[in-house]
Amino acid sequence: MARIDHETVQRILDTADIVEVVSDFVTLKRRGANYIGLCPFHNERTPSFSVSKSRGICKCFSCGKGGSPVNFLMELENMSYHEALRWLAKKYGIEIKERELSAAEREQEAERESMMAVNEFAMQFFEETMSETDEGRDIGLAYFQERGINAQSIKKFHLGYSPERYDALLKTACDKGYAEKFLEATGLCARGNRGLYDRFHGRVMYPVFTLSGKVVAFGGRTLRSDKSIAKYVNSPESIIYTKSRELYGLYQARQAINKKNKCILVEGYMDVISMHQAGIENVVASSGTSLTEEQIRLIHRFTPNVTVIYDSDAAGIKASLRGIDMLLEQGLDIKVLLLPEGEDPDSFAQTHSSEEVEKYIEENETDFIRFKSDILMKDSEGDPTKRSSAISDIVRSIAKIPNPITRQVYIEECSRRFGIAEKILNTEMSRHIAQITEEDYKKRQREAELKRIEKLRQDSPQQNDNNGLQTQQSPATAVKSGGSEQRVEPQSSLNNYLERYEREVLRYMVRYGVMYLCHQNDAEGNSVAMSVLEYIESDMNNDGVTFSNPVIARTAARIHELAFTGWAGDRLKEQENIIAAVERRKTARMEEIRQQANNLVEIEQREKLLQEDLKDYEEQLWIEFTRHYIEKQLMSDPDDEIRRISTDLADDRYTLSKVHTKYTRVETEEDKLVQLVPRAVYELKNAILNCRIRDLQTRIANYGKDESHPEETNLEGLMKQLQELNAMRSEFAHYLGDRIIAPTPR
Repeated sequence: MARIDHETVQRILDTADIVEVVSDFVTLKRRGANYIGLCPFHNERTPSFSVSKSRGICKCFSCGKGGSPVNFLMELENMSYHEALRWLAKKYGIEIKERELSAAEREQEAERESMMAVNEFAMQFFEETMSETDEGRDIGLAYFQERGINAQSIKKFHLGYSPERYDALLKTACDKGYAEKFLEATGLCARGNRGLYDRFHGRVMYPVFTLSGKVVAFGGRTLRSDKSIAKYVNSPESIIYTKSRELYGLYQARQAINKKNKCILVEGYMDVISMHQAGIENVVASSGTSLTEEQIRLIHRFTPNVTVIYDSDAAGIKASLRGIDMLLEQGLDIKVLLLPEGEDPDSFAQTHSSEEVEKYIEENETDFIRFKSDILMKDSEGDPTKRSSAISDIVRSIAKIPNPITRQVYIEECSRRFGIAEKILNTEMSRHIAQITEEDYKKRQREAELKRIEKLRQDSPQQNDNNGLQTQQSPATAVKSGGSEQRVEPQSSLNNYLERYEREVLRYMVRYGVMYLCHQNDAEGNSVAMSVLEYIESDMNNDGVTFSNPVIARTAARIHELAFTGWAGDRLKEQENIIAAVERRKTARMEEIRQQANNLVEIEQREKLLQEDLKDYEEQLWIEFTRHYIEKQLMSDPDDEIRRISTDLADDRYTLSKVHTKYTRVETEEDKLVQLVPRAVYELKNAILNCRIRDLQTRIANYGKDESHPEETNLEGLMKQLQELNAMRSEFAHYLGDRIIAPTPR
């Protein structure tokens, strides 16, 4: 097993364009210098997911998720670090150079990566079986050909056939070195009385892909007429596959959905394949399961417009009405299409041309009100009670629509259609909205309670912050002394108190690490330029200050490594890029001057201005590179915790509007670094001082009360230490300009 070498990793990170990567999963719209779209990580109706091309990062301002292209893929597609790198390399056509892993590294490879690999092997095995064996051609290929599926579609959807023999895949995979435990974990094999066997033996195979093109599951259809055998068998859920989060065909359909700004939703595998083959490629399927919120969210990332196609089976239509309500609830614009009697999307696409299918959809799709009323009213003719219930059901669907204007338009449509006053319908809708709001509130309360219980289980004992140190103690921090209980502050509470100050110092290191801060005199009296990182490290080292939080300490160490080992070499490489960029700008501008200038005097004047422009342009490129160097490296770091904290600290949630910057220059944080960085270090030192003072106060209060822990020093010595620390705190208060109050537990 091998791992991507450092040089290739760096090339991948340098090449990956965050806008291009995110656009494969989310529909983005330009807004100023950045791009914005619906967050793929949580359910939202108003776009809050921002993508910065210049900084190479993305960020959701609601849920906080995002990061570099690598982190985005890891979070969204549940990839490992190296899987994300391979995905990017494939996207940009970068040849991967690998090195052999050590024994320790091989042991650390994720189970998930092995499961993905065995799924990929299984897909190839099923494809080759169908195309290269007599059994596969006579049964599997013959079935697809009989259903009208051509070779191009078979290849596009990677259709295949699993041999009838119960251990064909199992034996072949094991012979190739794949472990039985991963064959079982993915659901490719199941365990019975005779041991492991192929779950899908004797079935035609439909692979299920993620948005990034990874095979996470399979569906298998039997070709036997034996009714005791399940017609379809699907992969069980696993650490790489959650059924409610995948839509069959979305990987193949995502570009067409983006282009047409519309998604067509059908039910089964063959419906999707036949529609694609007919030229209607913006089609996906829920794969025979009820539509879920996660699947709707997947669709909404690409388009708000959905057409749901039903065949003429009345029972099936009624069962699917809940899905329409869920689509409405997520703010999607829903159209519904009922196919002619006896047709389904598969058969209809097979017997009509692309133009005929598109024309039929355009002429016959209808809004959900008309469709739902036609379905529900059929059973209520002549029965006022059933008619009233049906109308109430339709109004409840309208109540689920988040946009109030859209709701009112549908209410007016209902009023005209059913001959009922709008006022009455609005009253009924208000009642339903109140019910839905209450139900949503209770649901959120339950979810919040479950999260709280889970957090308590993980972080027990719970601790609460009171503008400083935590106030709820672990039983282990209560010490009995003379029949009374003396409270001793737990070390974890001190660390949590310090964390906010340590994070602020680290934030400056992440965002501005190698940028120039100031000049200081060295030991020999020479004036030396110092970066933000050099100043922070020097100041903290002088007073023996270190980070107590292990993640922050590890991140700071990584920043030091980047600044003192990687920065010089990367700066030389960037110098070549900047020289080339300046030269390209010069060539383009010189051509403009030659074409537009009227005489030699004007040419000389404009060339002089161009030289100044090129100088400013080169300086700006250097500033941008220096400003974002550390954060870009950290946000693609293999260490999950370093990557996570760096993404969070690099966040620019608020940017000044052009209204404020058009006519005047507004001072930014970057302009004030020479004041802000020293202050952040002082505040950390002050926080550490507060902890030491609090510790001394506790020791003085408990002096002589705990016989099992004799004091190491006398009371007078403790009081003297406290006096010295309080004097230091007063000096800090004078520098910081604020009254310093020692945090005390409640």
